[in-house]
Amino acid sequence: MKLRVPSSLEEITVGQYQEFVKVQKNTNDNEFLAQKMISIFCGIPIRDVLNIEYNSIVDVTNHLTSLFSEEPEFKTRIEFNGMDLGFIPNLEKISLGEYIDLEEGLKDWGTYHKALSVMYRPVELKIGDKYEIKAYDGSEHFHELFKELPVSVALSSTVFFCRLGIELSEAILTSSEEEEKTQKKTSQVEGNLDAIGDGINQSTQSQKAIFYGLKKSLEWDYMNPLPFSPLKHRSKQ
Repeated sequence: MKLRVPSSLEEITVGQYQEFVKVQKNTNDNEFLAQKMISIFCGIPIRDVLNIEYNSIVDVTNHLTSLFSEEPEFKTRIEFNGMDLGFIPNLEKISLGEYIDLEEGLKDWGTYHKALSVMYRPVELKIGDKYEIKAYDGSEHFHELFKELPVSVALSSTVFFCRLGIELSEAILTSSEEEEKTQKKTSQVEGNLDAIGDGINQSTQSQKAIFYGLKKSLEWDYMNPLPFSPLKHRSKQ
């Protein structure tokens, strides 16, 4: 049997990755996961996977797993299905509708294609490195198209948002700590000092929790986007 094995994350779609993650959530059987991995990412029926030699299964699954250990490059412009797609030029100016769909889409890999359709949209005007993208209309049909995007785009955008969140949380944390020092210096009433100190301390601790939570999210979503225990070869008798 000739098997077409992806050589990079560019050859695995968001939809395929979503399908595998869904399977992965419902089983801890590594051999079954290995079969489904090959079936989904190589695009063949599971019955055909059962006819492949076990050691070849090991080689292919180890290769596929290794692809997810490499950090994909984040791109602000991508070519997809004949379209020139651009990443949101200014996240601070997104509309309420964009924000709601983006937030909902980022909650789970099963809805990530929806988030991607908010992040990347057709470029309508470009001048040098500057560009403007099409207004967001929330079309379900448009959402579905993004299941065909390379998973590398989804993973790199995950890293981008996590790192952006970490930077913002770190900035807020630093600001809170500086505010705490200022408040302690300017407060003259001991009772007020204690109350202010307690309030700022709670705020600081909350920001620290967000900061380290985002670090953990980054580690999970990127450093281990395909949690899978590699199979071992079986020695031939």
